[in-house]
Amino acid sequence: TTPPTAPALATAPPSTPVTVPAPDEATPAQREAAAALWSAGAAVLEAGVAGAGAVAQAALLRAAHTARLRQLPRGASAALSVVTLLRAARAGDPSYRTADLVTALAELLGTAHRVGTASGAELAAVRGRARRPYSPDGSLRLYGLFTEPVVTDSGHGGARTWVVTADGRLCTVGDVAPGGVGRALGVADRIVRLGDTALTHRELGRAGLAVSGATVSPDGRLGAGKGVKAVTARGAAWTEPPLAALWETPPAEQAARALRSVSRYAEPGGGGSDLLFLDIELLGAVGESGGTCLLARCDGGVPVRLAVADDDPALAHRDNLMLLATAPGTRLRIIGRLVPAPHPRLTLLACSHPTGESTVDLGFDRLSRADLPNPGAPVHSAPDRPGGPGAESPLHLLERRVEQTVPAGRAALGMLGDVTAEARRLRRAGLPTAAGLLTALRASAARRERDLFGRLLPADTDGFAAHWLAATRYTASVAESLCAAAWEPGPAVPTHGPTEATAPRPAGSPR
Repeated sequence: TTPPTAPALATAPPSTPVTVPAPDEATPAQREAAAALWSAGAAVLEAGVAGAGAVAQAALLRAAHTARLRQLPRGASAALSVVTLLRAARAGDPSYRTADLVTALAELLGTAHRVGTASGAELAAVRGRARRPYSPDGSLRLYGLFTEPVVTDSGHGGARTWVVTADGRLCTVGDVAPGGVGRALGVADRIVRLGDTALTHRELGRAGLAVSGATVSPDGRLGAGKGVKAVTARGAAWTEPPLAALWETPPAEQAARALRSVSRYAEPGGGGSDLLFLDIELLGAVGESGGTCLLARCDGGVPVRLAVADDDPALAHRDNLMLLATAPGTRLRIIGRLVPAPHPRLTLLACSHPTGESTVDLGFDRLSRADLPNPGAPVHSAPDRPGGPGAESPLHLLERRVEQTVPAGRAALGMLGDVTAEARRLRRAGLPTAAGLLTALRASAARRERDLFGRLLPADTDGFAAHWLAATRYTASVAESLCAAAWEPGPAVPTHGPTEATAPRPAGSPR
């Protein structure tokens, strides 16, 4: 048989190769920008707040500018947050908290570290978004839930009204701008910026809207573009659908959902709400180191501490909570914001009226003694020490060393004495990973190599930053695990805290 000619070969069907699309990965320019962010953050850890002056801040700003140009807005935002907090710390700003700088530094280092290893959807989350996207959501039937004042440390003020869609989704309509608490009190009685509605924020919290051409961001914010049209509609009571369904979810499930939203290292734009909807019985006031809060028992028997959402005397939060503390035995339906803690804790935002006739926005509406079912009831004091799975956890031994690094730098941690006793206590409590991280962090801080002539070599700032980041993310993960366990009903959980099996390694931390 003669072999086929060249034309015959050309007409033979070629084999189709299987092409696998390459996963989305960071570009070399983005990796270089992430490396600059890491170096700037590690330098702050090396020097501490005391040594992070104009040079360190300039390096952070330069790295942030480069990251923004190379489409890494999340890393750029984290670097700017670190600069802002450094300036507040060095200026003695009373609103500065070391824990806030710890979180900002961990976010900066964690984001920079993940740029080089993430791909696909994870890389998109690590890159972040420069602007909040709003997507069309068609026509919506909204039911008002409550309105809360918004007052930020940066001097902004306003109001946020929470609404619920017919299918049970939580959305918000906000109006926040520079102005502080005075603006917050005024905005509550202004017309909502949504379509042609004539409702104020406080009225919308108890009424309803029919919206066409609605746009919604991933975190539930309703857009107010030109194409949005809205008309006033009937609202619903908290005991009527679709609002009543919010209180039907068990408290433990609500706490787990809210914890994912308020996590210190949650992915931005991940959606979800930090609100809890509980039916409670008031027990009375309880003293704490930071003041007085209200103790209550929610359905299922879990004791919950209700704290003030904002201490500003111009708002009604503090007065309302103290008044409710004088009415033990009163049953209320409440809305609160989860506070991550080793015991169940909320900031109280709204509640049903003690007479059951309406609802109360606790930041704006002021209760009186005449509103209470039994104004003369005595106050029953509650135990001063909260219980819970993490009440006696020694996790603070590692958290304290993590926080000590930020004000004074790596050298201060390196001069500490032996941490063997602290590591041994962590192991006895079922936290061997915490013990290992504490030992490694102390050793990394104290390690200084010498050359052949006995001269000290430069410190390994990258290695120390990696150990510090791993310890920071681990403590955050365990603290969140303790918080979730505290909301579980039933028999008491051992107070030594979760073991390594129940405290997962935080994603994105260096191994």
